[in-house]
Amino acid sequence: MKSLVLAVMGLLCSMSVSAYHDFEVDGIYYNIISITDLTVEVTNGDNKYSGEIILPSTITYKSKSLRLTRIGYDAFEHCTNLTSIEIPNSVTSIETCAFSYCSNLKSITIGDAVTRISTYAFEECTNLTSIEIPNSVTSIGDNAFR
Repeated sequence: MKSLVLAVMGLLCSMSVSAYHDFEVDGIYYNIISITDLTVEVTNGDNKYSGEIILPSTITYKSKSLRLTRIGYDAFEHCTNLTSIEIPNSVTSIETCAFSYCSNLKSITIGDAVTRISTYAFEECTNLTSIEIPNSVTSIGDNAFR
């Protein structure tokens, strides 16, 4: 049964999903997680992310300061021109398939607040040579680095 679930998750990661996002700031797409807590997640957008990205810990949108707390499901999936990413200390989780199939991703710096790296998060990141996983990470999902 576990094999079947993992196979289905892998299939879902490889499928193309139409982009949905609440807003965009400086070329990064976000979804609002909580209006009350003023938290957001990075999501996939209309354009594929590329190059070196340093994510901000806070984003100003409509005169509100929002805190980035999550790298969302398939946020950077299939961003084959993404080469490096820095995840700020405000982020607590990296969701399923967040960076899957980023074939040119070479380095990742993960902030000290991340506690969870989900299933298939970095699947098929075949050129990944440097990743800093902080001691705060207590859970790494199955096939996270497949």
